[in-house]
Amino acid sequence: MAVKGLDIFKLTPKSNCKECGFPTCMAFSMKAATGAVAIEKCPYISEESKALLSEATAPPMKTIKFGAGDTEKSLGGETVLFRHEKTLVNKNLFAVELSDAMSDAEIDAACAKIMKVNYERISEMMFVEVVAVRFVADAAKFTALVKKVAECGKIPMIITTDAEVAKAAVAGAGAGAIIMGATKDNAAAMVDVAKAADAVLGVSADSIEALHDLVEEIEKMGYKNLVLNVGEASIKEAYANAVDIRTAAIKGDDRSFGYPSVVFTNKLAPGDTNLQIALASAFVLRYGSVIVMDEMDFNAALPLFGLRQNIFTDPQKPMRVEPKVYEFNKPTGKDPVLVTVDFALSYFVVAGEIERSKVPAYLAIPDAGGYSVLTAWAAGKFGSSVIANFIKEADVASLTTSRKLILPGKVAVLQGDLAELLPEWEVIVGPNEAMQLPKFLRDMQA
Repeated sequence: MAVKGLDIFKLTPKSNCKECGFPTCMAFSMKAATGAVAIEKCPYISEESKALLSEATAPPMKTIKFGAGDTEKSLGGETVLFRHEKTLVNKNLFAVELSDAMSDAEIDAACAKIMKVNYERISEMMFVEVVAVRFVADAAKFTALVKKVAECGKIPMIITTDAEVAKAAVAGAGAGAIIMGATKDNAAAMVDVAKAADAVLGVSADSIEALHDLVEEIEKMGYKNLVLNVGEASIKEAYANAVDIRTAAIKGDDRSFGYPSVVFTNKLAPGDTNLQIALASAFVLRYGSVIVMDEMDFNAALPLFGLRQNIFTDPQKPMRVEPKVYEFNKPTGKDPVLVTVDFALSYFVVAGEIERSKVPAYLAIPDAGGYSVLTAWAAGKFGSSVIANFIKEADVASLTTSRKLILPGKVAVLQGDLAELLPEWEVIVGPNEAMQLPKFLRDMQA
């Protein structure tokens, strides 16, 4: 890999280097040039050379960190456009917008709704990470609202083009705030505010060409802790800009566009919550890093967070639920036990049908490697011994006096062996498809 101003092959060989662990500087240099090892591990390379190599091997999208402590998040750092090429690095974040024009009662109601969106899905906590606060007229109320957002454990996004207002607000926001307000008219002043607060600076312009020029101008000022507004003029333009910015950075190696993006769906579809949800789902896919909405309740969070989790997980590693016994429909201790695998999709499909049946039941989930039923069975991860051992180790018999154990119909072949391993249980073959479970369970109950 050629790096202007640096010949990485003219380093003095130091066999069995104690600093980097490589046998020669040639071996270390080759790894460093591909980004497989941090150039900082070598103390013999000059600071200038380290800077050159670090820049050359960095991802085409800069990784931007904001928030602090438990709220710290990262955006960007991506090297591909699609998840099937390589696992995406940093998931997008969802934001809800407030403003100083809202009444105290409206703000309290909105904050309460935001805080209610807090649940766990497949070992990941789901909640609104960012709260955008837009300045309208009351600077004192605006600053107090930004401070309140930070105290609630959310990352504040300060939306104002007034540098003095931004300066006062960011002082109460704590570390890691986003200042969404740099334009061609105030870029220098906003850079000064962002630098002083070590905040992320949001950049907006009237067109994608003007945005590119403005980013270059801000970079010349020595600031590269940026996020880019994809535009608010129309849905079509915002979507096209989001795709063009990401494509230019990753495929075109245009580092001026190598920053995370911000999408204001509430400005693209003002007052239309359902359309905002639809747009948010589209921008999860292409390529909103922070997606701002007017509100977020549980009904909106379920599909959006589920979609995000599907996109930003390793496609080579199936999503799994925790192996344990789950309860449905308030079991009384006299109810049957169903068995399925720990593959998340299988769990949610089966769980949904059990809930729909209204029949109290237990669902036993052994460790099946995160595979679907037939795949786990074929791989030896969901055999009779695996199920029997789990039933014994989880002491399922102490949870219910019922001794009915229901197998997925597709592994009916396990019935005989499982009956021998668990002689006190009545092993029943259930339906082949989860959608048949409600009738099956109701008939059994009758």
